[in-house]
Formats: sequence, structure tokens, C-alpha cells
Amino acid sequence: MTELRFTKMQGAGNDFVVIDATREPFALDAAQLRRLADRHFGVGADQILVVEPPPAADVDFGYRIFNADGGEVEQCGNGARCFAVFVHARGLSARRAIRVATRGGVIEPRLEDDGRVTVDMGAPRFALEQVPFDADGLQPRLEGDFERWPLRVGDSDVLLSVLSMGNPHAVQRVADVDTAAVTTLGPQLEHHPRFAARVNAGFLQVLDRGHVRLRVWERGAGETLACGTGACAAAVAGMRHGWLDARVDVDTRGGTLTIAWAGADAPVLMTGPAAHVFDGVIEL
Repeated sequence: MTELRFTKMQGAGNDFVVIDATREPFALDAAQLRRLADRHFGVGADQILVVEPPPAADVDFGYRIFNADGGEVEQCGNGARCFAVFVHARGLSARRAIRVATRGGVIEPRLEDDGRVTVDMGAPRFALEQVPFDADGLQPRLEGDFERWPLRVGDSDVLLSVLSMGNPHAVQRVADVDTAAVTTLGPQLEHHPRFAARVNAGFLQVLDRGHVRLRVWERGAGETLACGTGACAAAVAGMRHGWLDARVDVDTRGGTLTIAWAGADAPVLMTGPAAHVFDGVIEL
């Protein structure tokens, strides 16, 4: 039996268990992670975030992310904001801006004066092999300067904007997110054979050039109240398609995130809330 101290946090309703592994090595297995994330038999969370010592001299911390199914993933934007608030509140860093190494690359969260957190999420990646996405035999439709890929998903034909924010995303535009088939198309897209590493499925409703609504079926977690990398991916896709301006408010079911991108190789900047919920101890 392992006794584990943890902190529960949330960013726009995307909720996390945060573990400080800066003093002792992180040693939970997949079954223990699933128990921790279970909302009936554990603490309950969309993801488990692990704070580790820096793996290189040019970063301040290592940051590992595990989905509710126990699988480790590359990136989590809402989690990055909670990560920054956690290390500052715990006295692990006095700096308001930090560099953090993830499996998907280095990100830079910064605490703002208004209590929100801005995260430099790095530049989006559009090469299909970096997603990865198998487009063999498909004919894309160009809209703006970005492709929309036609794909048969179950009984539906959808048009997908495919990109990586350090993790894979497939974004489709819908007329109304309230009636979008998120819970049926989402899991079918997540496990579609053309996405070798599975994929996060975004459903984007454009309200005007600076305002959208978004729901995301997250790989390994199901639909969450908010997805930070999903908001970044949806905003970038909309900007490249010519639907959106360079700064956009993204309304999720858990709150609003602001996404800014200057285009080309510029980093995507995501600003939003992060909050401490409670601290606790659990036996696993």
C-alpha cells in the first residue's frame, strides 16, 4: 500500500491531480494512476500531472502528464497553467515565468497580474508525419492556406483540420457545438486507424472572427470541460483557414481561454485560469 500526498487543481473545469515528485522519484504504475483518476473509487481527474526535477540545464522542471486511462501523453495546456500556479504556491520556484520540459517539447508558463496564466505553447506543427496522420489516398480541400481532410468516420463524412500542438489534434467545424455528435464521433475519431497515436477530436463553432465555442473529445480521457491544447489547435486551424483573427476567445464548457498566434513559426500563446481546489492524502 502506497500513501500518496496530492493536490487537486482545475483550469477552466479541466481537473487534475498534481503530484510533487521533485524530492522522490515518481513510481506509480498504470493501475494506480487509473485508481487515482477514478471519480468513484479514487480522487477523480481528467489527468494526473507530475512535477519532476529539470531533465536539462536550460529548463526549470520536468512535467509529465498521464490521462485517466493511465497512459502517458505529450502535452496538456490547461495542466500547464495549473503546474505554474502549483510550483509557485509550493515555493518550488519564485519566478513568475518558468521553462518546463514535456514529452511534446519545452513550454513557458507565466503568471499574470490578474491571476490568470499565459503559456507559451510553442509553434504548431503541420507536417502530417509529426501528428501523425496517414493521408494516403485522401484528397484535401484547401481553405485559406490550410488543408481540410475528408474522412469517413463511422457513418459520417467529416472534414478535418489536422495538426499537432505537441499532441495530435483533428478539428472539425460544426454549426452548433450543443448538437454536435461529440460523444459518438469523438471516440470513433480518437481510435481511427489513420491516427497511429490516436487523436484529440475538436468540434469548433465560429461565432465571429474573434469568438468561438469548442468541445473536445480528449484522447484517453473522453470529453472534458476544457482542453487547452485543443483550444490552441482549433484557433490556429481557424486562423489558417481565414475564419478567425490572430487573437480569439474560446468558450469551453468550463470557461473561456484566450488564444493568440502571429502565424508561421510563432508560438501559440494561451491565457486562462488555474485554481487550487484541495490537498489530500490517498492510499493506493
